[in-house]
Amino acid sequence: MRLDELDYDLPPDRIAAHPASPRDSARLLVVDRGSGRLAHHHVRDLHDLLAPTDRLVVNDSRVFPARVEGRKAASGGAVSVLFCDFAESPIVTAMLGGKRLRTGTRLQLPESRTATIIAPFDNGLFRLTLDPSNDPIAWLERVGHIPLPPYIARPDAPSDRTGYQTVYARENGSVAAPTAGLHFTPALIERIASRGPQISCVTLHVGPGTFLPIRAPSLDGHHMLLERFSIPADVATAIDTTRTLGGRIVAVGTTTVRALESAAAATGRVQPCSGAETTLFIRPGFAFRTVDALLTNFHLPRSTLLALVYAFGGRDLVRRAYDAAILDGYRFYSYGDAMLIL
Repeated sequence: MRLDELDYDLPPDRIAAHPASPRDSARLLVVDRGSGRLAHHHVRDLHDLLAPTDRLVVNDSRVFPARVEGRKAASGGAVSVLFCDFAESPIVTAMLGGKRLRTGTRLQLPESRTATIIAPFDNGLFRLTLDPSNDPIAWLERVGHIPLPPYIARPDAPSDRTGYQTVYARENGSVAAPTAGLHFTPALIERIASRGPQISCVTLHVGPGTFLPIRAPSLDGHHMLLERFSIPADVATAIDTTRTLGGRIVAVGTTTVRALESAAAATGRVQPCSGAETTLFIRPGFAFRTVDALLTNFHLPRSTLLALVYAFGGRDLVRRAYDAAILDGYRFYSYGDAMLIL
């Protein structure tokens, strides 16, 4: 598939700068793959759109305040640091914004911490040493900023600490929210459970691999950066049981899809795992093994996220749904409205 096939025109005023309030008042475009029918609802209607035998699977990764502003120790030049991965601490992975960033450059960070560039890594990422390296998440909770996407053209606010976070988030590790889950409220979760569908949690820590743009002219030339995910044994068993009994697996968000399909790649059944790694790039032609329905936001053109949605819903039907959403005034991207593909 060519990259330009992921293009579409979006009026700038359709980009949501703030979340819906309440969360589940966001609009929901329901897309039926069997009939091609489109129907307009709200997320608060979700419990009426699911069958009692369905199982929702959500990504419980938590966004941490990953962005800090620093300066080069030698020149004082400004540097923006987006911390992405602490798995090999004191060596960390980060995206850097600034001029003349070279191996050996030392950065002054808040609370007298420093970082030194080891080397460029991949796709604008760098490996750094962090000093001191203890409790980096606790440090960022004090000094960091919520890493809002650049298309939200405003500084992060205190309200984004909760607004850009799902109500069920619990595992620190993401530098971008699994945005389909932002629409859920405790009351909606309770209504869904009371009607029969159950909700299970997996964890995929959203890193640059999810949101970096595709630069190759063809999707075949793009490779995903590594992201880590975990699926508990009881969740794998519950998914298997649901499908055996004829229920649907409804993935909440593209990151949930990638976790489930990565875990099912070898055997066709979701396997439990802890700290597994995936570079799975789902694009048209992909054979889904586990996911039967998808709740997702409206995504950027030329993105891996939109490629995944094309793969699941079919390019022509998804394009028609996007055109209808634009025509009907839906809000797009991270803080925007949602679609449910059945």
